[in-house]
Amino acid sequence: MDSLNILMFPWLAHGHISPYLELAKRLSHRNFVVHLFSTAANFKSIEDSIGAKHAATIRLIKLHLPENPHLPENLHTTNGLPPGLMPLLKEALDKAEPELRRVLAEVRPDLLVYDFLQPWAPLVAAEHGIPAVEFITSSATMNAYLFHFFSKPAEPFPFPEIYYRDYELPHRESLLAVDEKVRKDANDGVGRSNDVVLIKGFREIESTYSDYLADLLEKKVVAVGALVQEVTSVSNHELIQWLDNKEKRSTIFVSFGSEYFLTREDMMELAHGLELSNFNFIWVVRFPKGKKTVLEDSLPPGFLERVEGRGLVVEGWAPQAQILGHESVGGFVSHCGCSSMMESMKFAVPIIAMPMHLDQPLNARLVELIRVGVEVVRDGRGRLEREVVAAVIRRVVADEGLRRRARCRSEELQAKGDQEIEKVVEVFVKLCKNNKKKRNGFH
Repeated sequence: MDSLNILMFPWLAHGHISPYLELAKRLSHRNFVVHLFSTAANFKSIEDSIGAKHAATIRLIKLHLPENPHLPENLHTTNGLPPGLMPLLKEALDKAEPELRRVLAEVRPDLLVYDFLQPWAPLVAAEHGIPAVEFITSSATMNAYLFHFFSKPAEPFPFPEIYYRDYELPHRESLLAVDEKVRKDANDGVGRSNDVVLIKGFREIESTYSDYLADLLEKKVVAVGALVQEVTSVSNHELIQWLDNKEKRSTIFVSFGSEYFLTREDMMELAHGLELSNFNFIWVVRFPKGKKTVLEDSLPPGFLERVEGRGLVVEGWAPQAQILGHESVGGFVSHCGCSSMMESMKFAVPIIAMPMHLDQPLNARLVELIRVGVEVVRDGRGRLEREVVAAVIRRVVADEGLRRRARCRSEELQAKGDQEIEKVVEVFVKLCKNNKKKRNGFH
């Protein structure tokens, strides 16, 4: 079979372009050439991870958004984007149809893979006689919840184990109370996907919600696996060297993704909780771009001195996959973003769930449901409490049953290998073949 050309068009966020890239890497080993279409601001976060290994089969195509003095090129990404500019970024992307037409004419792909906020993309592809498939990078659980209330707003979600706590109701409202255009875009986008919808994750974990989502969408839902970034050797990295000197399962890794930020109050309580737990820890701290914040001012007085030797606070970036794969790590304090949840399961690291935003509370319920983690439940007003943080950390690290289940889950997922990707390949090849027959006049 001749190689197939795929054009991938993710939403302008690192949490979206990263799984698109990981899917591209896996397809590139299977007679596909993938063209990844995004802005230069987004490419900055992934260029180094492509490397010579994939240079011939993964090609980056720059997306030029319409000029706007309030939205310079370096802000053509959600990473660090001031919240007030998010509508401008969405509006700019909606005006990128000419750019997509240009690239489709140049690349002449066999298939377009697009994201949930570009409902116009499959229409443009259809004008060129190209089939299109939507790839959703959030969990099947969250999407089943979302599309249930889009289509049946007056009916309760049929799976009561997946819910929002009272203090999380603002997150539920933020998830569901989108304006009519965004809701229409989400429905139109998924409705225009040819035959199937791809979704990040594993059926073994989310089959109940995946099947319900398929019923709601009236589409086949195909799981693509964890799409965790490949681990490269960073044994000389100072954090890995630091971990090398710690005992097995003695260290907690703390990270909340690239686009979510703790309040000062939560940072204080988390710091005290880590200190009270008496475990070693690596804590990756991030602050919004453009906001002048002094790290020490966000932590309790004297905290860094008191935890010296057993705790590291790292500002900006850390090699997350390599840290989670280290034998010294015994737990992962996570916001339960979809990618972080999948990474923890791949490396059999139990989760100390601390959801913060939108779909993360639903993912945290799933983590407890499949018994690979324990949630830090906030007080009635939604505030973290240091004693609860410390208690959950101690419980997770000491719970051999939890660790055994996490290890079994990891082994199950590892044993599956690339079965999900093979299903994706099968879907793509069938779509492309059927489309070629149609264009050649055969039915």
